[in-house]
Amino acid sequence: MTNATVSNLGQVNESGATDALFLKLFAGEVITQFEEKNVMADKHQTRGISNGKSASFPVMGTADAFYHTPGNEITGGKLKHAERIIAVDDLLVAPAFIANIDEAKNHYDVRSTYTKELGNVLANTYDKNVLRTVVQAARGTATITGSNGGTTITKTSFTAAKIIEAIFNAAEEFDGKDIPEDDRYVALPPALYYLLAQDTKVMNKDWGGAGAYAEGSVLRVAGFTVVKSNHLPTGNQTADAGENNVYHGDFSKTKMVAWHPSAVGTVKLMDLGLESEYDIRRQGTLFVAKYAVGHGILRPEAAIEIATA
Repeated sequence: MTNATVSNLGQVNESGATDALFLKLFAGEVITQFEEKNVMADKHQTRGISNGKSASFPVMGTADAFYHTPGNEITGGKLKHAERIIAVDDLLVAPAFIANIDEAKNHYDVRSTYTKELGNVLANTYDKNVLRTVVQAARGTATITGSNGGTTITKTSFTAAKIIEAIFNAAEEFDGKDIPEDDRYVALPPALYYLLAQDTKVMNKDWGGAGAYAEGSVLRVAGFTVVKSNHLPTGNQTADAGENNVYHGDFSKTKMVAWHPSAVGTVKLMDLGLESEYDIRRQGTLFVAKYAVGHGILRPEAAIEIATA
C-alpha cells in the first residue's frame, strides 16, 4: 500500500520543522484579540521603558503673561514643573494548557477558543485598571501647585436627559479648566449607553446628532467621544496582590467617567507576549500570554467622575 503524501500545515516552504507556523499564528491571534477587545490603550498617555521598576512622567504648568512697561527689561518667566511616578505592576499572566498537541495544531476552533480567552482576560484587566485610574484622577488633587484638581459631578437620577445633562456639565467643567477640546472621552456602562442611544436629540441629524438608531450606537455628545464599556469600576474594591499602583477604592456610586488622554498614563515594561513549552511529563503544551505594565494619575484636572448623589 502506498503511503499518503502529507501536506504539513505548519511547515515553512515544505522544509524544516513541521510545526514552525503553529506557535506564530497562535501568538498573532492572542495579540489581535487583545487589540480588538481593548478600548483604552489609545485613549491615554503610554510610555515604554526597557528596564526599571517605575517611570517618571513630567508635568508642566502654564505660562504667565504681563503688561510691559516701555523701557523695562524683559527677563523671562517661570513655568512650574512637577512629575508623577508610575510603578510597574507585577507580571500579569494568562495561562492555558493544551493536553493534546495534535488537537491544538489541527483543530483550529479549539485553538481559537483558547486564543480568544487569553486575549480577552488581558485586555479586560488592562481596561479595568485604566478606568479605575481615571476615577482616582477625578478624585485627586492638583499635580501643579495652583492648578486644578479633579472633579466629581453628581446626579440624583440617570435618565437619558440626565445623562446628556451630565456630559454637558463635564464639557463646561473642562472648558473652564482649559482642557483641550480634542480627544475628550466619556465612558458609560451598557445600561446607560443604551438609554442615551434612545434619545432623539442625540441621534437626530437635524439637531447635529451623531449616531445610528438602527444600530444603537452613539458617537459623540457635547464634543465627547462616547465609549461603551463593561469595565467601569463598581462596588468597594480592595487591592489585589501584585498591584504596585492604587487602583482600589469605593466605586459604589460611580456611574460614568469623562477624561482627556493627559489625565492618566501607562508605563509599559514588557509588552504583550506569548511563551510556550511542551512538557513531556504532562504530554501537553503550556501557553502563557503576559505583559508587565502599570497605570497612574498624571493630570487630575483632565478627569471627571459622574456619580450618584
